[in-house]
Amino acid sequence: MLDPLAGVRAEGGPEFDVYLTGTVFLDIIFTGLDSAPVRGTESWARGMGSSPGGIANMATALARLGLRTTLAAAFGDDMYGEYCWEALSRGEGIDLGPSRTVPGWHSPVTVSMAYEGERTMVSHGHEAPPPEPPAPVRPVPAKAAVALLVPGRREEWLANAARSGSRVFADVGWDDTGRWDPSDLADLEHCEAFLPNAEEAMRYTRTDCPRAAARALADRVPLAVVTMGEKGAYAADGRTGETAEVPAIVVEALDPTGAGDVFVAGFVAGTLADWPLADRLAFACLTSALSVQEFGGSLSAPGWREVAAWWQHVRAYDDQSRDTLRRYAFLDGLLPGAARPWPLRRAQPTLGFRGA
Repeated sequence: MLDPLAGVRAEGGPEFDVYLTGTVFLDIIFTGLDSAPVRGTESWARGMGSSPGGIANMATALARLGLRTTLAAAFGDDMYGEYCWEALSRGEGIDLGPSRTVPGWHSPVTVSMAYEGERTMVSHGHEAPPPEPPAPVRPVPAKAAVALLVPGRREEWLANAARSGSRVFADVGWDDTGRWDPSDLADLEHCEAFLPNAEEAMRYTRTDCPRAAARALADRVPLAVVTMGEKGAYAADGRTGETAEVPAIVVEALDPTGAGDVFVAGFVAGTLADWPLADRLAFACLTSALSVQEFGGSLSAPGWREVAAWWQHVRAYDDQSRDTLRRYAFLDGLLPGAARPWPLRRAQPTLGFRGA
């Protein structure tokens, strides 16, 4: 597999590139719905897939881009948990050394319904019981850590990761309280980059423009990146004053589940590889666009062969804009020439086919 950090790895550096912690879900995805389900009726989907979800989306996307990824998560001791563990560890090569299986705890589940380019999700689960004795709040040493901020809650592990030298990249969940109070994001002080979507960014900054929101956030965090859906993404570097904007790549979306996680993974990979800001943003937009053409949040993530196939396709047709060709010309020096010895895993309709 291509190693995007080969040119910047130093002898004696951390064993892992990225550390993550969070909740692993079993995702069941329905696609091909003509509309949202209507109360009192039954809807049939034309497609279905199952895959690890939750924090597994990010972990898989990072691993498929060649980053040495380690994950700390609780897994249920049911068949769903066993499947997720095997898919991430053996299937994707993710280190699960800091993870644990919890006896008597069932795996959280999310059902995602994709229609009209969007999705609706229903989830169920319970917080995993803490380990006995309590584990130290000390992350595995890594070049970077990725965190999902919860408004109003501070995470001790995140501060410890930053103090140990990890570069922290953060996304944020929706504020169900409706407060959207910037003071609820106190952990931004430990972060190098913050990557909310446009709606979240504008609500936290009290602005009506995602670009203005990114510039305002860059006063609190060194690098603010705001995703703008079909309009692409915008980034503002608070240290240098540099800004960059990249349009979205237009594709036919099958399932947008996990696209935001794949975007973050692409941006993390480019940042750790010391690419220019605009190239990082473009690569993140590309990986996100490729992911929505497959089922499932985690197993839809592209690898370098998928990136290479897209770039070869784009250059083969005369109807591509010159801006696109110029924007992604940096891929020429990165892409692998050798074929992968086995195909990427994709979401399957169900689990445990006999003989599979």
